[in-house]
Amino acid sequence: MNVAQTLQQAARDLAGVSDTPRLDAELLLAHAMGISREALLLGPPDATVPEAFRDLVARRLKDEPVAYIVGHRAFWTIELLVTPAVLIPRPDSETLIEAAIAHFGTRAPQRILDLGTGSGALLLAALDHWPQAQGLGIDQSVAALAVARANADRLGLAPRARFAEAGWETAADGGYDLVLCNPPYIEAGAELPAQVVGHEPPSALFAGADGLEDYRHIAPALALPPDGVACIEIGATQARAVRGLFEAEGFLTHVKRDLAGHDRCVVVTNIG
Repeated sequence: MNVAQTLQQAARDLAGVSDTPRLDAELLLAHAMGISREALLLGPPDATVPEAFRDLVARRLKDEPVAYIVGHRAFWTIELLVTPAVLIPRPDSETLIEAAIAHFGTRAPQRILDLGTGSGALLLAALDHWPQAQGLGIDQSVAALAVARANADRLGLAPRARFAEAGWETAADGGYDLVLCNPPYIEAGAELPAQVVGHEPPSALFAGADGLEDYRHIAPALALPPDGVACIEIGATQARAVRGLFEAEGFLTHVKRDLAGHDRCVVVTNIG
């Protein structure tokens, strides 16, 4: 089969496991051919299809996420290496970067803290946007920190990005004018797609019986300089509860919605 026929067949096969079967097929075939998706779509339709493509489709049919199969994922303005040691960056999380940009306007943060950095997505996207800023990404997973460091090196951001094994208590430092955080926020026992629960790290997903356990640790620890801001990701139904936790600690909060219109980011600032 030629490229067009191969993509059609693969999309039909993947329809049972993916909401975006055609896109998945294109990304997997481009990876097998060692080219970009754009080059695949613009290239000759009779190009040779590598045998390795079958194996990639077989992996996707077992619910393995495309990002883990191809080893990378786009986020904001950067391309990130990803492995099963880290949560796959989602477009929803870009809402935190948008909220931070809205807060600072024409100013720029000087020091950035990324709590639970994972792949380094939030910190590295922020450093890419603000070329004078420096940042620290913390995580309790040594394997995740290795991925984050590799991403910083690959993107040329290593001179401005540090990573350390640490927990939520780092939020108490108070010297960071931008704090970013995408903590675990799914309640234990929640039903999730097989490609999520069967492949992504549980420590990055689940946060107690109600999904709020990590916020309960972050809120009392958080310290911000006078004009600082914390942009914290939440589940679509958690805004009221999470805002309450931070407001009980004396902060002002408001919510920013993602492109789908769901509550996605609690923006935390000092009073006055």
